[in-house]
Amino acid sequence: MSATRSAGRRPAIAVTVGEPAGIGPEISIRAAWARRHEVNCVLLGDAAYLAMIAHEIDPAIRLSALSLQALRNGGLPHFGPASLSVVDIPLAAHVRAGVLDKENGRSVLATLDAAIEGVQAGWFAAVVTAPLQKSTINDAGVAFSGHTEYFAERCGGARVVMMLAGQPQGGAAQLPLAPQLRVALATTHLPLKDVPAALSVAGLGATLDIIERDLRQRFGIAAPRILVAGLNPHAGEGGYLGREEIDIIEPAIAAAQARGIDARGPYPADTLFQAKHLREADCVLAMYHDQGLPVLKYATFGRGVNITLGLPLIRTSVDHGTALDLAARGLGLADCASMELAIASALAMVAAAG
Repeated sequence: MSATRSAGRRPAIAVTVGEPAGIGPEISIRAAWARRHEVNCVLLGDAAYLAMIAHEIDPAIRLSALSLQALRNGGLPHFGPASLSVVDIPLAAHVRAGVLDKENGRSVLATLDAAIEGVQAGWFAAVVTAPLQKSTINDAGVAFSGHTEYFAERCGGARVVMMLAGQPQGGAAQLPLAPQLRVALATTHLPLKDVPAALSVAGLGATLDIIERDLRQRFGIAAPRILVAGLNPHAGEGGYLGREEIDIIEPAIAAAQARGIDARGPYPADTLFQAKHLREADCVLAMYHDQGLPVLKYATFGRGVNITLGLPLIRTSVDHGTALDLAARGLGLADCASMELAIASALAMVAAAG
């Protein structure tokens, strides 16, 4: 059965609920329930634990548990919006809100595997991920550096690009694909000292190719405009503050332009994020994590979406972490706006991709 809309049915999207001791389960349930009339959000996690949380949030929320084996045997059954489906992936240990337990690390990882399997099998049209705790999975004995890298490896070693998008506060946050701030990263979770060596003409070229293709195919932007930041202060100041712009970034941009990509730069990062530049851009490519994301998160935090470009599947996520301290204080304190936007963005990307 296709995961996309047919015969009036809502598209099915997998929602992995993340670290069970964090806010992921709560925001996943709240957001999925709020969006249930437009999209069939199938939760992946421990069904009994999620049922307990759902009842505490609102006794009117109904969950329908499914086994992974049942999906393998017969596909995803159709349920209406009166309940949320849960693919039961049991936890190994009792959950105490706010307290990490490495015994549950492999169960959290299993939700990602099930989501990927579900897209490949046609059960789901996309994947939305709640935040998880990297340390829990590593403490469970599995080397894990993050969602982005894990999805890339499990999808055959695909080259991926991390992009965050958000509507600046005060804007139309309910329109996930309206003109908004998008920031992609040339490098992701690297120590700053390792960033220059990680940049290359070929690598930046491949990154620009991925951004341009996915903005066209999954965001419906006919001719994407990409602004590229320099690495060094003042974009190297003609080589006096570093040669990466001259030796790597400028040649990569020129080669991309020769391939028909509207890439411009390199721009000094300290002046790039101004309205006069951004109104002409569909995406900014920053050279490293803390060059671009602090600006985006300052402008959009809680109303942002993390999107993995370059995968053979659609994957979005929230723009925040597990918030263990908030989870420890009880239900009802977490804001599920970013999760709702992640779901809405995934749904819009499914529609744009046809």
